[in-house]
Amino acid sequence: MTTTPDRAADRLAWTRSALGDAGLALEPASADASFRSYWRARHAGRNWIVMDSPPALEDPAPWLRIGARLAAAGLHVPTVYAHDLEQGFLLIEDLGTRLYLPALNEASADQLYGDAMDALLRMQTRVDCSDLPPFDRAMLVRGLETMPEWFLQRHLGHTPGCGEWDVLEAAFGTIVHAALEQPRCFVHRDFHSRNLLVVDDNNPGIIDFQGALAGPVTYDLASLLRDAYVVWPRGRVEAWVESYRQRLRDAGLIGDAVGRERFLRWFDLTGMHRHVRVLGQFYRLWYRDGKPGYLADVPTVYRYVVSVARSYPELADFVALLERHADGRDLTQVAA
Repeated sequence: MTTTPDRAADRLAWTRSALGDAGLALEPASADASFRSYWRARHAGRNWIVMDSPPALEDPAPWLRIGARLAAAGLHVPTVYAHDLEQGFLLIEDLGTRLYLPALNEASADQLYGDAMDALLRMQTRVDCSDLPPFDRAMLVRGLETMPEWFLQRHLGHTPGCGEWDVLEAAFGTIVHAALEQPRCFVHRDFHSRNLLVVDDNNPGIIDFQGALAGPVTYDLASLLRDAYVVWPRGRVEAWVESYRQRLRDAGLIGDAVGRERFLRWFDLTGMHRHVRVLGQFYRLWYRDGKPGYLADVPTVYRYVVSVARSYPELADFVALLERHADGRDLTQVAA
């Protein structure tokens, strides 16, 4: 995010006032795909984070509301020490820099994912979602439609014909149906290795939760285990999925009728929704917003879409359409 001089001065002045330290300095901590940015300060022997969320662009109020709800359920989200919602500045706990992504390896995965699935089950069983916006048909379809607009048309330069739109709509219908037939629960929406931090107390630290919805029970599980940034063998993923299905059944979130095969289909197709959407979104971030940092991850997302779709005969035409136009192209390179 580009910061204006006035914004930078206001942010620094607010932080110095909040901490009572006129000599305090700020340094960049991180940024994300939104208009928010994060800044680190050192004061009284510890680190602090300032979230800069310009209200006209990224209202910080939902972040506060959802964070309070998650904290009340015993999840480790950043503690808020001070805030000014009119300016969009929040002084929050520094959860550190140990993201899940670089910490995940063959030896650590079971423990780290085990902690993350413990947290996920707590979210799904203890966090009320009755007043959250629904992850409904309209939103599901809008998400999928980013792919033909930004991947097929804008990036690959191909406008689907009538027959191809029929193929896309049939595939999207299959994906949306699988999402809508699932039980509803709290959905973080970006529960993955770049939004989870390894922390010493009550692992993991959870961030970027402000977009939470009431949605499909497998959505966050797919975000976690079919992460756009790290890939595991299918057999290992399916073992994690099955263990989590049993925990959901024991918790009463799904019934005995939801067996291994049906739950795996939900997981696969809900993950497909996420990856089809992201395939468009990553290019939109470049072409519309000038953010190229996600292009390197497009091949992983594309391989997820194609490999999972191949497991379902009703998506064969959809796979063929994608491969017809994408095979042989370097998906990490932007169009001229």
